[in-house]
Amino acid sequence: MKKRKKYPRLPNAFGSIRYLGAGRRNPYAVHPPAKLADDLGDYVRPAAICYVNDWYVGFAVLNAYHAGTYTPGDELKFQQYRTLDSRELDDFCQRILADYAAHSQTENIAVRHEKTFEEVYKLFWEYKYGENAKKKLSKQSQNTTQAAFKNCAQLHKKAFKELRHKDLQDCIDGCTLRSASINNMVLLIRQMYKYALLYELCEKDYSDGLRVPEDDCEHGVPFSEDELKILWARKDDPVIEFALIMCYSGYRITAYKTIEVNTDEWYFKGGVKTAAGKDRIVPVHSAIQPLVLARLARYGRLLEKTTVNYRNSLYEALNALGIEKHTPHDCRHTFSMLCEKYGVRENDRKRMMGHSFGADITNGVYGHRTLEDLRAEIEKIKV
Repeated sequence: MKKRKKYPRLPNAFGSIRYLGAGRRNPYAVHPPAKLADDLGDYVRPAAICYVNDWYVGFAVLNAYHAGTYTPGDELKFQQYRTLDSRELDDFCQRILADYAAHSQTENIAVRHEKTFEEVYKLFWEYKYGENAKKKLSKQSQNTTQAAFKNCAQLHKKAFKELRHKDLQDCIDGCTLRSASINNMVLLIRQMYKYALLYELCEKDYSDGLRVPEDDCEHGVPFSEDELKILWARKDDPVIEFALIMCYSGYRITAYKTIEVNTDEWYFKGGVKTAAGKDRIVPVHSAIQPLVLARLARYGRLLEKTTVNYRNSLYEALNALGIEKHTPHDCRHTFSMLCEKYGVRENDRKRMMGHSFGADITNGVYGHRTLEDLRAEIEKIKV
């Protein structure tokens, strides 16, 4: 099969000449530069200016379009002038493109592929939060975006177009913050790439496949026995009520958004993040069953707020009780601590917390525990 000729590469914001396939009288569609999309993730290619039978004719059309001299039908005139051989045409095109780039610089038009990560961020910020943004977003959203950008400091001065997946992943892996902050970094980078593709500031999305490090080793401080006693004494407070449920079940806070609660057989089913953590079953400890029922009757679900709002409510409630600051993830650490203190089997603690067994094939593949087996273990924890 004969390969199609490779034509000179067109610069960003120049437009495109798209080959539609053989069997057409005019197989090349000539498109102007991409236009603004309604939503951040949508890349909109404008309708074709015209359709031509030769790439070089399409190139002439785009040049006339940028010069402001193109009128419909000019492509027929350009076709008549197409007399040079391919090598001469390629040289001619390269000279035209070089003049176009020089003209862009002279006119103080930024050379888009040279913009740094920081410069692209500023453009993205204006797009998302500026006066002409499609939707007015909250101050909390703005603060989260600003913090995520600050945490990407090692990328700030690097040319955005020169970044590759490894550069982005190294930035993520080198961050020592909590997983929530790292997730915000990944979200920002992904949104910036969508914006950059939209405005032709890059040619490929290298944020695809970014991996967030597991947070099971995330630093955390479990509630002490004395602090748990204070919490139990204030269990009627809805904020403390939910903290106790987390302390005695061990799920990540985001899992409670969609977790299944079976009050007939008394178990939770759900989980997020890892294969071992998803859809795992954890018996509902008898001490928190009344709290679960009260919460379901009151809200219809366990987590009635956003995770951010609950986190802030927890900080306020703990401060009012004179307890040092604990995050929702500290409740997961508390569950792990309680399992260890009261002699819950290590393998069952891993199962209930959604930890991987790694190379332990015996437990990972052949270890089968019933709901009642797990209930007997979790009930070892004394309140």
